[in-house]
Amino acid sequence: MKPAVITQARMTSTRLPGKVLEEAAGVTMLEHHLARLTAAGLPVIVATTTNLDDDPVATLADKLGAGVVRGSEHDVLSRFALAVREFRPDVVVRVTSDCPLIDGEVVRRGIDAWAAADEPALYASNALERTYPRGLDFEVFAAAALLEADRLAIEQPHREHVTPWLYGDDARPKLNLPWERDASAYRITLDTAEDLRLLRILIEEHGAHHLDTPGLVSLLEAHPELVAINAEIEQKKLGQ
Repeated sequence: MKPAVITQARMTSTRLPGKVLEEAAGVTMLEHHLARLTAAGLPVIVATTTNLDDDPVATLADKLGAGVVRGSEHDVLSRFALAVREFRPDVVVRVTSDCPLIDGEVVRRGIDAWAAADEPALYASNALERTYPRGLDFEVFAAAALLEADRLAIEQPHREHVTPWLYGDDARPKLNLPWERDASAYRITLDTAEDLRLLRILIEEHGAHHLDTPGLVSLLEAHPELVAINAEIEQKKLGQ
C-alpha cells in the first residue's frame, strides 16, 4: 500500500481570502496544518491553483518539503487527479488546509482502518456521521476511485468538492470512523474571521497546536467563552 495525503489550498477563499497564510504564534496556518499531518507518517501533497495569487502557497509548501501540484481553481477534483497521476499513490487521504489543528494520529488510524477492511472500493471518513469537532475531517479512498470520479463526475459541485461523487454512490461501501464521544458541536476549522480569532487564541494562549484530539476537546470544554466566538458560524453547504 502506498498512501499519500492530498490537501487543497488556495488564497482566494470567498469568506476569508488569504486564510492559509494568516499566522498564529508567528507561523502560517498552512505550516500548522502540514506540521500536524506529520504524525500520520505519510507523504503530503499540496494541490493549489495556477493563479499567480497562489505562487506563495506553492513556494511555502515546497520549502516545507511537501509535494506540489497546480491546476484549476474551481475544478478541485481535477487537481486531486493531477496529484495522483504525478505522485502515483494507490491510496488517497483527502484533507483541506482550513484544518490547521488536524490530528495526524487520527488520520493514521483512519488509514489503518481502511486498509484492514480489505475492500478496494471502500470510502472511509470520520465525518460521514460527525462526532469529531469540525476541523479534524479526513477521507480515505483508493486512488483508482478518485480517477474514476474524475472521469465520470460532471456536476459542478462534484468537481468543486472532490468527493461527493464517491460518498453519494449508494452502491459504494462506506466506513464511518467515529470518535469515542460526540464533540461535533465544536468548530476549529478556518473559514471566517471569527474562526481565525479563535484559532489564534487557542494556539497562542493555550498551545493547541501541541494537543491531540482529547486535549483539544478538553480545552474547548474548559473554555465555553472561546467556543462562543464562532459558535454561530454556519458551514457552507454543498454547491455554495
